[in-house]
Amino acid sequence: MGADDYLEQARELLEDFPVVDGHNDLPWALREQVRYDLDRRDIADDQSAHLHTDIPRLRAGGVGAQFWSVYVRSDMAGDTAVSATLEQIDVVGRLIARYPGDLAAAHTADEMENARRTGRIASLMGAEGGHSINNSLATLRALYVLGVRYMTLTHNDNLAWADSATDEPGVGGLSPFGHEVVREMNRTGMLVDLSHVAATTMRDALATSAAPALFSHSSARAVCDHPRNVPDDVLELLAANGGVAMATFVPKFILPEAIAWTKAADENMREHGAHPLDTTESGMRIHREFEAANPRPTATVATVADHLDHMREVAGIDHIGIGGDFDGTAFTPEGLEDVAGYPNLIAELFARRWSPEDLSKLTWHNAVRVLRAAEDVARGLRTERGPSTATIDDLDG
Repeated sequence: MGADDYLEQARELLEDFPVVDGHNDLPWALREQVRYDLDRRDIADDQSAHLHTDIPRLRAGGVGAQFWSVYVRSDMAGDTAVSATLEQIDVVGRLIARYPGDLAAAHTADEMENARRTGRIASLMGAEGGHSINNSLATLRALYVLGVRYMTLTHNDNLAWADSATDEPGVGGLSPFGHEVVREMNRTGMLVDLSHVAATTMRDALATSAAPALFSHSSARAVCDHPRNVPDDVLELLAANGGVAMATFVPKFILPEAIAWTKAADENMREHGAHPLDTTESGMRIHREFEAANPRPTATVATVADHLDHMREVAGIDHIGIGGDFDGTAFTPEGLEDVAGYPNLIAELFARRWSPEDLSKLTWHNAVRVLRAAEDVARGLRTERGPSTATIDDLDG
């Protein structure tokens, strides 16, 4: 078979089993670029000059469900972080209300399946970083009521109760309060997301969680030795837990040659007074000027497929998925430039002799199963105990 044949196979598969993508930062991009003015970034139209994401490209990419990240930067703290998270949640709701023929709010696995049957893109939310709850379990529960279905325990910086992958060791994984956060997430039905956290935090959370856990956008550390990726022993623990690791496309996490280059690019951003994650027009201008003088190592669809091959081998086909991180990264692989690129990845996996059954698990079934399992665990736990009233002072002193 030729490349065109595999691509046609991919598109046919995605018609029946579309992609559940674990992480897309469109809400933050809308905040940064236009302060949530949806008229200025009408995603019903082509926004390729500004964004990785719009509805025509989601459709072209075969996306059937999207976890929209309600991310706020980890240098935000306290009530500022909580308020910014609420603003992110608000804009997701506004997007769903604005495009009802294309987007459908989904809070459960059944609602994901219903959206698929009605030809709409199931829209879920994930909070990226435990700083969003300001050490408050009541705030965690409130985010769940508002529709947040996973919380990444940390972002790039440590919390008082959890260590990040990209910070110096603090509490050595999870503190006692951190374990209580995981237990309360289990009780509500919110998925525990272990992307961004230190390997010690991954292991602590998996030891505590009664429900399957999630990596919303992380790849394999054995293939690219970056702390944001998942070590093999954790992939094995995740399989025992029943969870799913969703491979990301961010070049510095998947291509070893891109790690040092990205560190230099980030430092260049700081030298120009910009945050390394700044993807506004001015921020991208700085990036492009740096790239022109310092050619960037380029990841490809095959690079991502190498990670998925390894993750399938270690964790098993039932425990992997896709979490692109579009609109949360300045750079993307060739063939995966935006959300329209998923058929290229599925075609590459067909060429590697992945079966349609395996690919349907990767794209759709695994993510739906994990959310359904979290719902089932929560129903049982709520019959055993009520909401936790513990505080960080109570448990961590």
